[in-house]
Amino acid sequence: MEIREATESDVDAIRSIAHNSLSSTYTDFLDEETIDDAIDQWYGDAFVDDLDDDHALIMVVERDGEVVGFSQSELVGQRYDTGQLLWLHIDPDQRGGGTGVRLLVRTREKLLEESADHVQCFVLEDNEGGNEFYADHGFEQAGQREVEIGDETFTENVYVESEIESGDEWNAIDELEVDDETIYVSYGEAARGSKAPFYGAYETEEQSSRYGWLCGHCDSIDNAMDSMGRIECNACGNRRKATRWDASYL
Repeated sequence: MEIREATESDVDAIRSIAHNSLSSTYTDFLDEETIDDAIDQWYGDAFVDDLDDDHALIMVVERDGEVVGFSQSELVGQRYDTGQLLWLHIDPDQRGGGTGVRLLVRTREKLLEESADHVQCFVLEDNEGGNEFYADHGFEQAGQREVEIGDETFTENVYVESEIESGDEWNAIDELEVDDETIYVSYGEAARGSKAPFYGAYETEEQSSRYGWLCGHCDSIDNAMDSMGRIECNACGNRRKATRWDASYL
């Protein structure tokens, strides 16, 4: 799995995924004509301009060379310090296996790397699965707003990151089956790697016993750490450099 910023060559795939995702999830309250009109409006010729906008962020997730999902975000505010995740779509045939969670995590990380100091997520009130997704992965509902889709107005729930106590990590835990084993990945516990972050992996959801590290580039837990804190993924070569020396030893 690779997660990267979108390019112009991804536009057709993004448009197709958005249509398939909306048609799969939203047809209980959006008719097909409204979905078609929305896709034409949001992902038509002008969408290419968003890819070059310094304050827009479009990320795609790729499996085996095929784009299977994307996120659409923007940086707003006087200092562009608010990251707003507007849409996160995974192709219906590719859902499961933590793809959506991984894209959420990497999108959040990228927004914070850019200029955001906090992240908001938006999902239509009637999208039960979407609301559960954000609530289960470190966000809580903070309000609502109205959004126009076609000629209709809908209510959209606004999610913000849950309050984090001092010393605690961002609470996004995911249960994964990797190499025929069940592990629990803490996406709030990230270590920067050469290709993608490594995430702390545990044997239990309570994180009482560490299993090791999950490579965010290839989803492997086949890696090694030395006494200096260096991690190397044996599957794809992703590397984490040694952790810095504590000041007391200098």
